[in-house]
Amino acid sequence: MASEELTGLSNSFVRQNSASGISLDFEPDADYRFVETLEERYKCAYCHLVLHNPHQTGCGHRFCQHCIISLRELNAVPTCPVDKETIKVQEVFKDNCCKREVLNLQVFCKNFPECNSKIILGRYQDHLQQCLFESVLCTNGECCDQILRKDLKDHLSLHCKFREEICQYCNQYVVSINLKNHEKNECPDFPVPCLHKCSQIILKKEMDKHFSVCPEAEVDCPYKQYGCPVQISDLYKSLEFKEIKIQQLADTVKKCEKDFRQFAQLLGKNSNLMVNTQTLASHIDKSAWLETQVRQLIQVSNQQQSKFDLRPLLETIENIKQKIAFMETYDQRLVVLEGQSTEHDVHISIHKAQLNKNEERFKLLEGTCYNGKLIWKIMDYKMKKKEAMEGRIVSIFSQPFYTSRCGYRLCARAYLNGDGSGKGTHVSLYFVVMRGEFDSLLPWPFKQKVTLMLLDQSGKKNHIVEVFRADPNSSSFKRPDGEMNIASGCPRFVAHAVLENAKNTYVKDDTLFMKVVVDLTDLEEL
Repeated sequence: MASEELTGLSNSFVRQNSASGISLDFEPDADYRFVETLEERYKCAYCHLVLHNPHQTGCGHRFCQHCIISLRELNAVPTCPVDKETIKVQEVFKDNCCKREVLNLQVFCKNFPECNSKIILGRYQDHLQQCLFESVLCTNGECCDQILRKDLKDHLSLHCKFREEICQYCNQYVVSINLKNHEKNECPDFPVPCLHKCSQIILKKEMDKHFSVCPEAEVDCPYKQYGCPVQISDLYKSLEFKEIKIQQLADTVKKCEKDFRQFAQLLGKNSNLMVNTQTLASHIDKSAWLETQVRQLIQVSNQQQSKFDLRPLLETIENIKQKIAFMETYDQRLVVLEGQSTEHDVHISIHKAQLNKNEERFKLLEGTCYNGKLIWKIMDYKMKKKEAMEGRIVSIFSQPFYTSRCGYRLCARAYLNGDGSGKGTHVSLYFVVMRGEFDSLLPWPFKQKVTLMLLDQSGKKNHIVEVFRADPNSSSFKRPDGEMNIASGCPRFVAHAVLENAKNTYVKDDTLFMKVVVDLTDLEEL
């Protein structure tokens, strides 16, 4: 059991209170936007920024680690810039409790309002490694573009000049910026026109093969062996090809002539059928004319009928106009009623919130003790321990209790996964002096004896008990400057192996009970 543990670090003032190192950290010189206004107790007394690795001096003021070192380097006898007191090396200690509180302060992402995430300060850098609105460098080696992380996938697949694309001709992967050059100079399957202008399109890799059969390619004269040096086009092959086409056209003409003669014979046999067809066509024309006349008569009849029905129609339209005007007045009333309803809903929500707040306050007042004793019921032990192991909620606080109606305001603080020397192996239990309404009337520092207990739920009263008397020289027991002082107590209060042993009954139905008792001897009641 210890209120403070001292360890030395080279070239700096260090005195540990109740914790070893912590994995969370943040960049000290960044411009952070806090969700709630940063309290003065979390600001460095030298640089006035949020405390980074806070250290506390004997006069009770907190400094960043690099600021306290700077004071030492600037002056042989460093003094506190707030109260001008001399800073003594042996009185400076690393304020791990304050460090944990600072690391758990909530801040907005620097990419707000695009990113509306709220993160604890200790996880700020981890969030930036995943934030979709953080500007990142393209992962293609030669590309220097900066892109939002959420757009990186589209950039890599669609817009990056150095992305790989598949050549549509040879199906090989080529860097996008080099694709045109690849098609023009390297792709073997790129189609190109024949160099001899024979009007054919050939794949580049088949060009040599085409030259051997191209009708426009120049070949040696057949009489070269007799001394003719001239090169000519392949006329023989070209003429042979044209003769075949002419023969095919002649055969087609002969077939057409034969079909025409057969059609002429059929036409002569069916001349009577043609006359009958013409007569039928004239009758069809007369029928169409009669149908047109009938339609015109029906249209005129409908127009005459509509003249007689016009007056009732006008009356109906007038009635409909009146109903529409009446409905419009109802619509205006509905808009007013909707506005009033919304206003009432807002008032109801405000009243509900106030009622819930009052109810919570009444519950807190009903459970508050004023005799210096606290019974703290901790439910969901396994879940809360897991949260502490994962670093999400490393410690929990009890409800406040008092030594009397106008006495000291106190509470307990528990680290279910341990703190300092007990981290990972023990439950740590601390006693905390809080700022109260009557502090100006009470004697300071706090000097009473304190008993910390883990209650046995078997009825055998095999309680685990630790007792200590408040050290009047410790800042943990002076009159609080902020909401509460630094916690003081037992980092190795009870081992996990003892607490969770099935033979013991300290944890029952996933619930355990802590008890804190303040000795009220020699303590005058106001």
